[in-house]
Amino acid sequence: MRKAIFLDRDGVINIDTGYVYLKDDFLFMDGIYKFCRDIQSRGYLLIVITNQAGIARGYYSESDFQMLNNWMINQFSVQGIEIAKTYYCPYHPEYGIGKYKFDSPDRKPNPGMILKSRDEFDIDIPKSVLIGDKVDDMIAGHRAGIGQLMFLHGRYEPLEMDFSYDVCDSFDAIRARIR
Repeated sequence: MRKAIFLDRDGVINIDTGYVYLKDDFLFMDGIYKFCRDIQSRGYLLIVITNQAGIARGYYSESDFQMLNNWMINQFSVQGIEIAKTYYCPYHPEYGIGKYKFDSPDRKPNPGMILKSRDEFDIDIPKSVLIGDKVDDMIAGHRAGIGQLMFLHGRYEPLEMDFSYDVCDSFDAIRARIR
């Protein structure tokens, strides 16, 4: 079994400016490359898990998302970083349009994307780490049984929950707390 770092996209990999789907609007977070290189060298598999309500709302297409995702993966590759896979959920239970109006088990706070990756990559979930910037990320990680939950404090505020998670303000702080 392998251990993994689960990374939310908007607000963790890139600055969350709202419904990002164009590479000109995609700004990598300070320190993300250094963090990912370091953590990958420690044997962690890097997996992206991201809700993409912009698809559900009709702001952009799945093809638009895939083009940006392929570009993002290439930018990591140029930096010597391998992203094993990006899992995304294009559905929204309330604001989705047409086929995208669906309460998906993959949409965080549900753990579906994490559980799919566990099965596909034989991931040791209790030895893995999730990094997100929203409480829904923390809930999804908790429901999946992830061993360490890291809240990257930025645009959104952490909330008190009936489970624990670490609140960090930088990738250096996260790196120092990973067991």
